Amino acid sequence: MAVHAHPDDESSKGAATTAKYVAEGVDVLVVTCTGGERGSVLNPKLDRPEVWADIANIRRGEMDAARAILGVDQAWLGFVDSGLPEGDPLPPLPEGCFGLQDVEVAAGPLVRLMRQFRPHVVTTYDEEGGYPHPDHIMCHRVSVAAFEAAGDPARYPELGEPWQPLKLYYDIGFSKAKIMALHEAMLAAGLDSPYDEWLKRWEERPDKGPRITTRVECAEYFPVRDDALRAHATQVDPDGFWFHVPMELQQRAWPTEDFQLAKSLVDSPLPESDLFAGIRETTRAR
Repeated sequence: MAVHAHPDDESSKGAATTAKYVAEGVDVLVVTCTGGERGSVLNPKLDRPEVWADIANIRRGEMDAARAILGVDQAWLGFVDSGLPEGDPLPPLPEGCFGLQDVEVAAGPLVRLMRQFRPHVVTTYDEEGGYPHPDHIMCHRVSVAAFEAAGDPARYPELGEPWQPLKLYYDIGFSKAKIMALHEAMLAAGLDSPYDEWLKRWEERPDKGPRITTRVECAEYFPVRDDALRAHATQVDPDGFWFHVPMELQQRAWPTEDFQLAKSLVDSPLPESDLFAGIRETTRAR
């Protein structure tokens, strides 16, 4: 089960890993916490009044297309996008949005899904949300709360038979080592690197590279990831930043997607190369 804040997050964070496990016969459920109603239109070709007027339905259609490309099942939690507040001081979040929900209440629908789908592995974001969007931070809080509650028969007894997932991971999308590897590979190929400004600003942000415990080899599925991301046509410019690095260069320079093992109820020596490490062995032993 991969828990994400908005439609498009499942295609920009851990999507190649998702596609790899689907190809291996693993059942994968993407959970989308909000409808992405307050997201930006980042494709200039679609930044039109009629698109904005129907953005909620358009985002659902994009999610349908991305889901089919990745080969996953998908469920909506039904919360309303908080938007990304801007300004100094930051304005208050909109009333009723996901970022303002009570965590214990908001975790309920996810507990129900965990008990229905019965995942062994759950992926989500770290305590900072991957980046400080209020919906990403709330997604982390709700995911951790549901992971801890789903197997407890005393909690949410009305939401189905208890089921305890065995491992919880945080997606680590970018580390300094990864950015440097891609940057240097671009320069070595005689190409302009899109990461130059990122590296100049890197001292302003902590490096999450040391938190990585698990690297999943999935370069073969990078094209599937990109196709799924392009399906979110309002959310990504097909001529933009995300697609500047040639595919074969990405696959060679950094062929993994990276995660932090946050909680585990099985023995799995670190570092890992498989989100199901320790689980496959336990299942076979039974």
